[in-house]
Formats: sequence, structure tokens, C-alpha cells
Amino acid sequence: MPALAMAAQSTRGLATQTALTAETRDQGGRTQTTVRVTVTGEDGLPAQGAVAISDHGRQLAGAALNAEGQAKVMLDLPAGDHLLRAVYTGNATHQASASLLSGVHAMSGPGNPDFQVSASPATLSLTAGQSGTVTASVTPVNTASLTAPMFVTLSCSGLPDQSSCTFTPENIEILPGATAALTSSMVLVTQMASAASVAHPGGNAVAWALLLPGVFCLGGIAWGTRRRRWLSQLSLAALVGLVTLLGTTACNPRYNYEHHGPPQNPATPAGTYTISVIGQSSNGITATTRSTTIALTVQ
Repeated sequence: MPALAMAAQSTRGLATQTALTAETRDQGGRTQTTVRVTVTGEDGLPAQGAVAISDHGRQLAGAALNAEGQAKVMLDLPAGDHLLRAVYTGNATHQASASLLSGVHAMSGPGNPDFQVSASPATLSLTAGQSGTVTASVTPVNTASLTAPMFVTLSCSGLPDQSSCTFTPENIEILPGATAALTSSMVLVTQMASAASVAHPGGNAVAWALLLPGVFCLGGIAWGTRRRRWLSQLSLAALVGLVTLLGTTACNPRYNYEHHGPPQNPATPAGTYTISVIGQSSNGITATTRSTTIALTVQ
């Protein structure tokens, strides 16, 4: 029975405990919230994977856990009361879990036009070679004082190697007085390893069949140049011929491509990554940048 219980636990994965703490501070008239999350397995060791931060059940951001099972997320919250919760998505060895709710009160800003960026889902899991879609939301703040449209350009950073992201649309227009969130489709693309190219077995044999006699011939010519002057000229001609032969065989890039194919493309490395989703706007004098994060897991 104990052996069966341990086997069942191994199949389900270890139970986990997720804890969240939130600290607020004034940042240029806005309330910026620093959220710290810790996920620990029932064996006392840190868990790995991704966590999502939600406010009243609405996902705001995601992040990858570090080696200590911790993550830090910076949030720009609108004025008012908020209930934050961290949800650990689990992985092959750990079960999912959620933290207790944490109340946060954000103060109202100075009234300048502004915006906030959020993303849903806040966590995304892909197999190398797959693509996934996240909805990026831009929420206007204090737009009643706008005298002209505000344009927000979306971008991302922190992507793993061999991956990319695109936004449709890339530019969001916020009209004066707008209050409703505007959305953009963010597509994350990963890459699978390309198949190994097939070499042509006869190519090297032909090259060596041509090269080896030439090498021996040059060796004999070089020895004979000490005896006859005219052989030095013949040696030079033979050397030019050898270089030409090398240029048409394995030492030539085109020859190598045609006989061995293109180099193998590597896959997007497996792991969990914190991707920043960034919105930037400028009124011609000052630039405003707001961001959030999502957690991308590549298998």
C-alpha cells in the first residue's frame, strides 16, 4: 500500500503552496504595485514553471519562476480597490495551486492622459514549432483632457532565441474621452529544429579522386624544381590548376550547399520565459511607457 500511494503521488505530482505579497508606492502620481510570488512544493523545495496574477479574477500579468521558485511582477493599477491573486499553473512534477487574496488600494493620478497595458492569457505553453495568441489590452486613463488622439505602439521583449512576436494592430488609437479597453492580437511564434540535410555520399569520393593525384604531382614537381628551371613554371601552372579545382569542389560554399544542403536550424530552447508586453506613446515632448508581462513555456 505505501508503494502504491507513492506511485500515485508521483503520477499526480507534488502538491504546492503559492504565496503572494504586494507592496505599493507612488510613482509620478501613479500607484505602482510590486507583486512577489513564491511557490514551494510539499517537499519544501522550490517549484518551477509559470504563475499568473489576476485582479478580481481578471488576468493582468504572468511571470516565470526563478531557481528559488520566486517571481516579481510590476503592476500599474487604476485607482480604486483591487484583489490580487497568484495562480501557479503547475508542471510535470508539481500540482497547480493559488494564493490567498491580497487587497491593494491604488490612489488616483494627477489627471494627465494615460493608459494601462494588460494581457490574457497571462501564461502560454507551446511546443517548439507551434504558435500561440495572446490578447493585449490597452485601457485609456484620464482621456477627457485629451485634445487629440493618443497613439500607442505595442512591442515585446525578453523572447527566447528562435522565436518572434507580432501585433495586429501594432498601433492603437485612443480617442479623447475614451474609456473602453482596446485590444490587439499578439502572436508568439516558436521554431522547431529542421531536419538534418542528407549528404551525397559520392561527392567527397569524386573530389578526393581528383585532388590526390594533383597533390602527388605537385610534390614531384616541387622536388624536381631544384634540377630544372622550366619545372618551376610548370609547378606554378599546376598550383593554379589545383586552386581552381578546390574552388569547384568541397572548399567552395556553393558546392557545399548543393551537395550537403543548408545548415540545420536549431529549435527554440525549452524553458519558461518572462515576456514583456510594452506600450509606448509620445505627445512630441514626453514619452509614456507602460508594460505588463506574460509567462511563455516552451516544451
